[in-house]
Amino acid sequence: MRFSVMRMKARATMVALVPALLFAAVGCSSTDTPATGKAPDPKGSAGSSPGAPGAPAPSAAATGSSAPKAPGSALERSALAQGDLTGYQVSAQGKNPNAPDGQPQADRKACQPLADIMGDKPDPSARETVSRGIGSQKQVGLAVSASVSSYSASDAKALIARLKSAVAACGAGFSAKVEKQTGSYRDVKAADYRTGGDESVSWTMTAAAEGVSAQVHLVVVREGDTVVRLMALNVAAAQQKAQVPQEVADKQLEKVQKVQKAG
Repeated sequence: MRFSVMRMKARATMVALVPALLFAAVGCSSTDTPATGKAPDPKGSAGSSPGAPGAPAPSAAATGSSAPKAPGSALERSALAQGDLTGYQVSAQGKNPNAPDGQPQADRKACQPLADIMGDKPDPSARETVSRGIGSQKQVGLAVSASVSSYSASDAKALIARLKSAVAACGAGFSAKVEKQTGSYRDVKAADYRTGGDESVSWTMTAAAEGVSAQVHLVVVREGDTVVRLMALNVAAAQQKAQVPQEVADKQLEKVQKVQKAG
C-alpha cells in the first residue's frame, strides 16, 4: 500500500470526521491500481505473498498482533474472517493509533444516535462488539468496516428505532466531537438497501473537517439481539459515492444467522 504524502495527510485529518472503526479498514484497501493488471487473488491477500504483483501489501492489522484470532465466543464466530469473501481482504481491527477513543458527542440531541454509531461501538448499550476491516480488491480504494454487537433484545430494537428517527430529524446536518477532534456531517439521507435481517436502517451523508470531506454509506441491521453495523467510503476518491457491497452485507448476515441457529 503506497499513499502519497497528500493522501496520508488527508487520511489523518479524516480520522476526526469518520470513525476510528472505519479507518482500520483503510489499511486493507490499496489506493494504487496494480501495475500488472492481474486479477486479485480470489481469496484475498491470504493467498498472496508479500510483494507479489497485483497483491496489496499486508497491513499491520492483518499481520501483527491484531490479526484475527481463533474464533471463541459466538460473537467472534459471527464476525467476518479472511477467506469469507472472494476479492476482499478481511482483518481484525487493530486500533488506529491516530484515531480518537470513545463515543462522539453530537451538538444536537436528536442526532446523538448517528454520532454514537460511528464510535467504538454502535451505542453505549452494546454489551460486546467485534469489528473487522475490509478492503476491496475489486474496487480500488473501497474500505468497509463491519462490526457485530450483542445487546439485550429490547436494546437492539430500541437502537434501530432511534437511528430511524435520527436519520429523519438530522437531514440538515450536525457536528460531533470525540476527544479534541470535531467533524461536521451534512446531507443525511435515508437510502434504500436490501438486507435479510429482522429490521434495518441505511443512510448516506457527507462528513467534513479541515477542508477534507468524504461520502459515507452506513447500514445497520438487527438480527434478533445482534446488531450488524456496516460503513463504507472510498479512500482513493472520497468525493465519490460509496456503497456497502451487497455481498459483504449478505455474508455478514449469513454468518450471524448461522451462529444463532447453531445456538
